Amino acid sequence: MRKRIFYHIAFWVLYVLYKSYLNFDPSSVKINGIGILLEIILVQLVFVSIKIPLVYALFYTTDRFLSKQWSIFRTAAVVIALFTVALFCSILANQVIVYGLIYNEKTDDLWTSIHSLKSISYWFFILAFVSGIAISIKLIRLNIKQKIAEQELLKKKLEIELQFLKAQANPHFLFNTLNNIYGLARKKSDKTADVVMKLSSMLRYMLYETANESIEIEQEIGIINDYIELEKLRYTDRLDVIFNHSLDNYKEKIAPLILLPFVENAFKHGAGESRFRSYIAVELTLKDKQLFYEIRNSKEGLSDSEQAKETTTAEESDKIGLSNIKRQLELIYPSHQLTIDNNSNEFIVKLRINLNDGKI
Repeated sequence: MRKRIFYHIAFWVLYVLYKSYLNFDPSSVKINGIGILLEIILVQLVFVSIKIPLVYALFYTTDRFLSKQWSIFRTAAVVIALFTVALFCSILANQVIVYGLIYNEKTDDLWTSIHSLKSISYWFFILAFVSGIAISIKLIRLNIKQKIAEQELLKKKLEIELQFLKAQANPHFLFNTLNNIYGLARKKSDKTADVVMKLSSMLRYMLYETANESIEIEQEIGIINDYIELEKLRYTDRLDVIFNHSLDNYKEKIAPLILLPFVENAFKHGAGESRFRSYIAVELTLKDKQLFYEIRNSKEGLSDSEQAKETTTAEESDKIGLSNIKRQLELIYPSHQLTIDNNSNEFIVKLRINLNDGKI
């Protein structure tokens, strides 16, 4: 509020000084420069005492019109009334105060000045000029303020949506992992305790690290490695997993858990649905903030009808999985490129992200 008051005071001070400068004759400096300058400033202060109420009354009128509290006819009537009063006060102040008291000069009869078209046109232009500048500044400020508010609202909306997506993704991961643990427990496997420990470690990471907007990419690599090790406990030698990564900066920032869901999907729809030997190959490269991520997983060969049925089932099951991460990518990395190739023998995901364009 104080800042706003300061801006208003500064505007009127600059306006008075500018008008005084326009009316100041440099040749008069030799005679009585300071006295004449103070006299000109005093004259401008007389007129400003009329312009200030007019401008702020117009501000009030503009606010009522923009907020749709007043109709255009009521607004026009008020503006005409304000200018009529201001014109009369300006002519009166000019005749009585400026020429009569400050300059001590005789002028035309007041009634004649009021009826003079030239006088009315002159004062209308003066009042309209300062009012136009002030209202233009106000409208520009309101427009900027509205755009900032819209951007903040959109940002808040996207943040809420992103939080909701993350809240969906974590239980989705937990659900899949608990299914794995259940399967091991049914078999009374000795690996069950190790799986629970790894799951505990990953959940701790999800609780405390993913609350941040970004993490170092080496942390994401670490969680992927933990997940791969956790999943491999379920399988025998029938599954081959390769995870290669080559990065020029392992401290580069990235959105948390933006890469893991694709690996999770590869296990779910690859090894998890295969009865024979299968593989998952993950390649991650980063150079000059350009990230390339590719995941390939084998699939059992299906007939055309089985493939169509499998594709439909996969699409339905991916409502929380891949569709969730796709939306997160749209929100965080709008310029990303994601391609998914789901053929009869292999499922391939390719992702390119320019980390310079990330909204984190």
